[in-house]
Amino acid sequence: MYKSDEIIIAGFGGQGVLSMGQTLAYAAMIDKKETSWMPSYGPEMRGGTANCIVIVSEGPISSPIVTKFDSGIVLNQPSMEKFEEAIKPGGVLVYEASTIITAPTRTDITVLKIPAIDEANKMNKKQVANMIMLGAFLELKPILAMESILSALKKVLPERHHHTIPLNEKAILRGRELAAEQLTVSNTI
Repeated sequence: MYKSDEIIIAGFGGQGVLSMGQTLAYAAMIDKKETSWMPSYGPEMRGGTANCIVIVSEGPISSPIVTKFDSGIVLNQPSMEKFEEAIKPGGVLVYEASTIITAPTRTDITVLKIPAIDEANKMNKKQVANMIMLGAFLELKPILAMESILSALKKVLPERHHHTIPLNEKAILRGRELAAEQLTVSNTI
């Protein structure tokens, strides 16, 4: 059996859910891993719910359709309600602090609460909240190289937005810091 990570990324349209998934998938290809990216969104896109399943694997992927996930990155309450129970025991759930009203209650998974929107506002660019979340996830599960993530951003972002790549990198690093701080605190309790 090949080592793989099945990830659900979910939130409202316009929160960068699909681009976060695309970034992971492109980075996986750059790292010479097998990958799949399967988006799902309502007809309204921005403001409606959106999610994508990303699989990153050391070997062939038998199916891109999965119902239980190793990891979840959740950006809104409806997605938390839909996907919290879909994380496998021993898995990881990273969620955005200000958009989740009812926090996850599971004790059989690692849970990180990340204030991505607040941090993005401090950076004067609310659009990088998704990269803060991605950074937090990668701190917990370093499945891809940072250089590959940055190269993938060049493929995901339209060329007119390539000037934002340094800010996106800063956001990813901030997400990693936030996750590392939480992990340190939880390990000392």
